[in-house]
Amino acid sequence: MFYPLRERISTWTTSQQTAEEETELIQRKRIQDLPLLRAAKENDIHLLKQLLEDKNCDPFQRGAVGETALHVAVQHENLEAAEILLDEAPQLINQPMTSDLYQGQTALHIATVNQNINLVVALIRRGAAISSPRATGKFFALNPRSLFYFGEHILTFAACVGDIEIVKILLDHGANLHAKDSWGNTILHILVLQPSKSLLCQMLDFLLSKDGGKTLIDIPNARGLTPLKMAASEGNVTMFQHLIQKKRKIQWTYGPAATMMYDISECDSMEDHKSVLELIATSSKSQAHKILNVPPVKELLQKKWQNVGRPYTWFLTAVYILYMICVSLCCAHRPLKPREDNVTNQRDITIYVQKTLKEAYLSGDDRLRLVGEIISVVGAFILLLSELSQAYIFGLKYFISHNFWRDPFNIIRICYSCMILVILGMRLTDADGEVVPMSAALVLGWCYIMYFARGFQMLGPFTIIIRKMAASDLLKFCWLMAVVVCGYSLALYVTFQTVDPQALGAFYSYTMTLISTYCLFSNLLNGPANYTIDNPAMYSPLYSSFCVIAFLLMFNLLIAMMGDTQSAMAKKKEELWKAEISGATVKMEQTFPKSHWFCSESSGNDFKETRYISLEEKKWHPFHLEEASGSSSDDESDEDVPPQNSQERNPNLDPYQEIREDITDRAEDRGNVDHNDNEIWEEELFEF
Repeated sequence: MFYPLRERISTWTTSQQTAEEETELIQRKRIQDLPLLRAAKENDIHLLKQLLEDKNCDPFQRGAVGETALHVAVQHENLEAAEILLDEAPQLINQPMTSDLYQGQTALHIATVNQNINLVVALIRRGAAISSPRATGKFFALNPRSLFYFGEHILTFAACVGDIEIVKILLDHGANLHAKDSWGNTILHILVLQPSKSLLCQMLDFLLSKDGGKTLIDIPNARGLTPLKMAASEGNVTMFQHLIQKKRKIQWTYGPAATMMYDISECDSMEDHKSVLELIATSSKSQAHKILNVPPVKELLQKKWQNVGRPYTWFLTAVYILYMICVSLCCAHRPLKPREDNVTNQRDITIYVQKTLKEAYLSGDDRLRLVGEIISVVGAFILLLSELSQAYIFGLKYFISHNFWRDPFNIIRICYSCMILVILGMRLTDADGEVVPMSAALVLGWCYIMYFARGFQMLGPFTIIIRKMAASDLLKFCWLMAVVVCGYSLALYVTFQTVDPQALGAFYSYTMTLISTYCLFSNLLNGPANYTIDNPAMYSPLYSSFCVIAFLLMFNLLIAMMGDTQSAMAKKKEELWKAEISGATVKMEQTFPKSHWFCSESSGNDFKETRYISLEEKKWHPFHLEEASGSSSDDESDEDVPPQNSQERNPNLDPYQEIREDITDRAEDRGNVDHNDNEIWEEELFEF
């Protein structure tokens, strides 16, 4: 029975890999079976000419994946074979591959990605189309299973492999620099998604130098993301730094100091719905959090948090604590009355019961409690509506997969609100048992205060660690605990089913057995025993094995898992805390209207409908006398002097001469600030 299921699962998990391997084998066999394709692959010029001169030979015959002989020749970088094919069948020049895997790929695509400049030049001279061909097959699609993503156009292929010479040739022959693929991505978007970051920064500089209108850097894709926003969303720190520096302006310079005006129109969450801050806060890439330390995002977030986010967080914390005090007082003084019926069960110790709806609001104290209950219900509605609004903004699918399951506080908010509404329904219908949702609401409500602790730098990182442990380690442990407790509670219940319940009441009923087993698992209760009677024979082996599994194995496993999580999170807790306050700031901006945001204009300066933030940057540190006397001069003397280390320098050298020369050189070049400087810059927030 299980064999077909196992075979089906195995086939499902390896279907894609098997299909690709099978396609490759069929392609190789097809090339060997077709003489024209085999000759193009082996660069057999003599055989190729004979075949093309034969009238029965079809020059447009294709292989297993829709490739022509020209595709095969270019793939194996056979220039002579490609030229012969184009001489005899010039219509092959723009023939695309026709299979679903490589749909739309031309010979120029292949020559470009192989960086064979001779083939590229030869194909272009013979009339190869540059802008119109688009590789739209599954092999080139943008999805997590793809090996790479170079876009669809030939120009993007050349840019992604980093060959500036081929890019120059393509642009000189009319390649469209602003072309988009099926996802609306331009060439800059595609460069952002590449792993080779430093090399592609040079390519980005070259492409921007060819962009006469200066609009390429601001073109959004189908998701509404510009290249800068995509770099933030993907966590590409190097490309983000490079792009943000392209959008800055020099305000003034003086010697080593310079004041830069950074364009924050795409970074500020108040100006744009999909801002850099929002994308970082919602990104699942761990590298995205490092962008919060990149200027001007670091200064913008710090200013917004200090002026706006932190005061609102403290205010909301105080309001919520007062709200929970009100809820707690209403629950503690809920309407109760003495029990009137006779007690028939000796185990029943209830002396008070709940009042009916008509009896619950008669006195002045009851009316005062009614005001608190109304406040409690209104607060629960507000929390529930805030969650529904987030689901509407981000979409239900994204909210459930990212916000709901990854953040326990979202679950606490929804569960607490539902418990309050359940209490309201039970109170209006005079239903018994409102103590159950009431106690759950109190626990959830007070635990939710940890959510506001993230607004404090001292408590915020620890709250993040607790949330991570609860969402990963503790959740896994609870699943295992539920299985163990359920199994042993059933076994103990069956074992004590024939025993007098008065002698050993811990396993009196299955409910009591389940609670007792959980207490044993949590080490809250010692093993129940009555030494005046004989326990069942199975009690000792069950309890012994339970102690080994619960105490020795599972709890030590939980401690080890939490220790690993804490060690991993402690190294990046500051980054995660900044991401938290970034998300909190964005969320409050979406919740409160702009009119309630005091000092909202202090985060930047309006300049030609663009918001800027000014930062003072120092490029070098002042020299000390010891450093100056031990440093080497950049200028060589007229005589050939071998290089010397710091211990072999001339002690009679004027220590101030190098300082004067260095400062003079820097002062002459102070108007030209290098945007691609690789040195470490120190940034200080400058009030413009």
